[in-house]
This record gives sequence, structure tokens and C-alpha cells, in this order.
Amino acid sequence: MFKSLLSLSSLALLAGATAQAADLTALEQRWLQAASPVLAYSRTLKLPVDIIVQPQARATDVPLAMGFDGGRCKLVLSLRGNPQAEAVLSAVPPERHDELIEAMAAHEVAHCWRHAQGAWKALPAGFAEVGEENAADTHLLAASKALRESRREEAYADLAALAWTRHRNPDAYGRVHGWLEKVRSQHTVARGGHDTRTWVALARDARRIKPTGSPFEDAAPLWREGLLRD
Repeated sequence: MFKSLLSLSSLALLAGATAQAADLTALEQRWLQAASPVLAYSRTLKLPVDIIVQPQARATDVPLAMGFDGGRCKLVLSLRGNPQAEAVLSAVPPERHDELIEAMAAHEVAHCWRHAQGAWKALPAGFAEVGEENAADTHLLAASKALRESRREEAYADLAALAWTRHRNPDAYGRVHGWLEKVRSQHTVARGGHDTRTWVALARDARRIKPTGSPFEDAAPLWREGLLRD
């Protein structure tokens, strides 16, 4: 199923003429190089990240995704034969692609960070689960709850990506936010699992994100504010 699995230490070798680098396409190397600052940071946090490169994308695959297996985070790159790999960046000049790929990587690694913190799907202290449903069907209730949980985690990751950008690429913040705002406005279902528009709107002004040196933690204040509005 998978073409290769790379450790983070091997990622540093991709710039050279190594066997693993030769085994990757130029596009795959480009994405991994753009993501490398985030992946290097994840090592300082001791996050259990493995990188998996798929030999052929499936119709439903996004270019970059995070999975979890056996207590480890699996950053999955699905670029070969994937039209989304070009479409997701099609409206952006090529010289700006790296800053967006880096933000996408920060989004995915933030998911891993939430898992490592034992906070996946958990509300912050002082918040309680309040559903919108009155349906008697337990399956519908469970599905609605799952959408809320997904929306919250995607919102946290979006804010973490923006916090990362503010921390590392402050001049790119407006561009990255505008791209993310457009993606969330045009390609998400209202109240669906990726409808993070409430949170993205809160972060329009970069000054709303207070940099402390820990980008994933910097997402928390605006995330809590968005929970009250979602």
C-alpha cells in the first residue's frame, strides 16, 4: 500500500543524492523540504511522527494528512496521481507555494501534538459538551457529535498553522490567512467537520495570536473564544 516510510532523521538527507531522495519524485521532495521546518520542530517536542509516501493517491486522498497507529503519528503524503496536489495551490504563485505547504504541515503536526497531549477531542477546562440535536435516533446523535469534535480539532489545527506562520513567516501571514479563509469558505459544508470559518475569522488580524514561542499552544486562546461562538 505504501511506497516508503521515512523517519524524521532521514528527512534531513533529502537535499543530498541519497537512495531515499532518489526514490521520491521532485514534487514529493519539494513538499517535504517545504515541510521540514515544522518536522524539525516536531522533533524538539519529541512527537512520534513517521512520514509515509503513498505510491498512488486514491480518489479521496488529500495531498497531506495525519493518521494515527500504534501510538505513533503518520504524516501521509499522497501526491502521485493526485489532482488535488496541484488544485490546492493553483491560485497561488509558485514562489508562494512553500509557505502554504509549511502551513499545511503545521496544521497536520498540530493534530499529532493534540494526540500527544492527551487532548484529542477534549474540550478545555471549563467547557461542557452541548449538543444541538433533539433527535431520538442515537446514530444521528453520535454522527452530529463526531462532526462537532472534528470541527473543533480542525479549528485548533488551523489556528496552530496560523500561529506557526506568525511565528516563523510573519510577512506571509496575510497571504496564508487569505488562502485558508478562501479554502474554508469555498470547500467546506456548513457545520461540517471542516467548517472552521468561525475560528479563521477570529484570526484575520495576526495580532490576535499572541506569540509565546510555542506555536501550538498559541492557538489555544482564540480556539477557546471560537468555541463560544461556534
